[in-house]
Amino acid sequence: MNARLLRHLINGWPPFLLTGIHATRITDDFREVDVELRLRWYNRNYVGTHFGGSLFAMTDPWYMLMLMHVLGRDYYVWDQAAGIDFLAPGRGVVTARFRLDQATLDDIRTRTDGGEKYLPQFRIDIVDASGEVVARVNKTLYVRKKPKAREPLPKAAAG
Repeated sequence: MNARLLRHLINGWPPFLLTGIHATRITDDFREVDVELRLRWYNRNYVGTHFGGSLFAMTDPWYMLMLMHVLGRDYYVWDQAAGIDFLAPGRGVVTARFRLDQATLDDIRTRTDGGEKYLPQFRIDIVDASGEVVARVNKTLYVRKKPKAREPLPKAAAG
């Protein structure tokens, strides 16, 4: 699936569509994603700021989807754990940026080459229009190379 199609499909996905979460940009190589959430009557909490569940949801699938596309079908990629810290009231438009650099991808490939699991961690800041961090999400993913894609052990080492 190409990035443009994924962006259109995920923007129509009910958990995003019904909360106002919108992917504004996915690069063709799936290494960069930008997401925004506009404050609306249906996604504000009791005190008139962004509902925390919507802030958390806007960060949920991105690193998993990005890694699945960049690493390809030879890898298992799952969300393992996540946590959120609410740092300031979220008002107006808030955004989150997701980036995968080459060093991170090389590290993941190296750590999983023999079939070992690896749990890379990512930090996502959700910022308001003035650049203030309103929430910080820490995500841990599970990545493992699939058995059929692993390098076979030399016969002497296979024992």
